[in-house]
Amino acid sequence: MDRNLQKLKQCEICPHKCKVNRINGEIGRCNSGKKVKIALYSTHKFEEPCISGKKGSGTIFFSNCNLNCIYCQNYEISQLGKGREIEIEELANIMIKQQNRGVENINLVTPTSYVVQIIEAIKIAKDKGLKIPIVYNTNGYENVETLKLLDGFIDIYLPDFKYYYSKLGEKYSKVKNYFNITVNAIQEMYRQVGKPQINDEGIIQKGVIIRHLVLPNHIENSKKILKWIKENMNDNVYVSIMAQYFPTYKAKENDKLNRKLTKEEYEEIIDYVYSINLSNGYMQDLGEHEEEYVPKWDV
Repeated sequence: MDRNLQKLKQCEICPHKCKVNRINGEIGRCNSGKKVKIALYSTHKFEEPCISGKKGSGTIFFSNCNLNCIYCQNYEISQLGKGREIEIEELANIMIKQQNRGVENINLVTPTSYVVQIIEAIKIAKDKGLKIPIVYNTNGYENVETLKLLDGFIDIYLPDFKYYYSKLGEKYSKVKNYFNITVNAIQEMYRQVGKPQINDEGIIQKGVIIRHLVLPNHIENSKKILKWIKENMNDNVYVSIMAQYFPTYKAKENDKLNRKLTKEEYEEIIDYVYSINLSNGYMQDLGEHEEEYVPKWDV
């Protein structure tokens, strides 16, 4: 067994560090086992423009998640575990299939639980001719030591930055110390890939894009995050500020999250972005892309 796969015997892949033996079928916080589990793979044209471009991003949606966000729009995949188990070789073949479709990149969505298997799949895929950039599309709650294993395998990091106040992470995603863990992870991502590199077609080839979803009734949380990015990343990353939140899953039952953003909240964030001169920020329109993309099974 590969040395990296041995790490599943006492799993500390993510910050929960459950120490379960996934090789023997034990299940920890993320509900993931020895085998990779995917929900679907598809061509996605509704990511940030520099990711999707005209050809689309070659997404692979992994099942399960190490967060339990009550507002997750993909909760059937992340929380309910919809998907099928595949071998590492098949994952590599899916990457090649996506490349053959002419997509801009391979986009690994919620990959954290399967890092060591993904590394092996990338090795196989590269031996078979994989050349396009690989995107690591994550919730941001990452173990730095695990990220170091990805050094040289990932071209573009696409982390969420959800909460400045870690108490919100506990309340809405059932995780502790979200802020400190995520900022350390983002800094490691930047160490690996550096400043964004864009090709002549406007497609990112390397770099970090931080995503932040603005939540209703939590505008100060968003301002604090944007300020931290401005002061600590020195415009060396792109920032995608998402305003298209809509209540789904358990958020419908939460009195703070059971509505969309108001126009006033949206405009307050726009004004704040200008006030701090966040020059690398991309602000999506209010309601942009909401429910436009409904992933289909691709088998």
